[in-house]
Amino acid sequence: TAQQPSSFLLPNATELLPPAEGRAMGLPWGAGVPRGRQKRYLSPHDVGLVLDYHNQVRAQVTPPAANMEYMVWDKQLARAAEAWAARCLWDHGPPQLIKHVGQNLSIQSSRQRSVVDLVRSWHQEKQHYSFPHPHECSPRCPSKCSGSVCSHYTQMVWASSSRLGCALSTCTNIQVWGSTWRYATLLVCNYAIKGNWLGEAPYKVGRPCSACPPAYGGGCSNNMCFTGLRSNQVSWF
Repeated sequence: TAQQPSSFLLPNATELLPPAEGRAMGLPWGAGVPRGRQKRYLSPHDVGLVLDYHNQVRAQVTPPAANMEYMVWDKQLARAAEAWAARCLWDHGPPQLIKHVGQNLSIQSSRQRSVVDLVRSWHQEKQHYSFPHPHECSPRCPSKCSGSVCSHYTQMVWASSSRLGCALSTCTNIQVWGSTWRYATLLVCNYAIKGNWLGEAPYKVGRPCSACPPAYGGGCSNNMCFTGLRSNQVSWF
């Protein structure tokens, strides 16, 4: 039976929120293979929206970050996201990739989608997070999946995760928690360097840009370590 909830999120770790109308949530690993799919890549406009949203969130963290790096678009990460999104699997992957990169996923049961809405719900997890203790909102799955999730947010604001690549796919049929979603929009975002390391805070607290890596040469923009345009950034941005 087809089911048409609003939207869900799949975290890079094994966290989960129970279904709730009109908001995003985490899902466990392991979903079915769809019977149909249709590829939809991010437009240059959507790339800008996703990248700008991430950088706004990163620039405004509280407490302030001393080593927050400005995030740029990475074409290789985007191509990997495109390949995975095109498979229309409600799961993280491929396994060999996510050993080395962070990954946030979001799905919406409609072809009418706002990429910002799909990303904004990750930021909204901030309400469940008390710096620097991510374990406070990381329930264990699948044995114990209740509780709040914040791993999407901590990946967004992981200081050294300065490269981002995302893709969208419209899936005509996709299995989500054993139910068939029809014409769902799947968003995959890959991050490098990978964040959410156990026992580590997402960033160092301090005066903005006071602890930037040496490669930035002392550059700072909008509270973030910054060196200007980079080769892996989209040319139009």
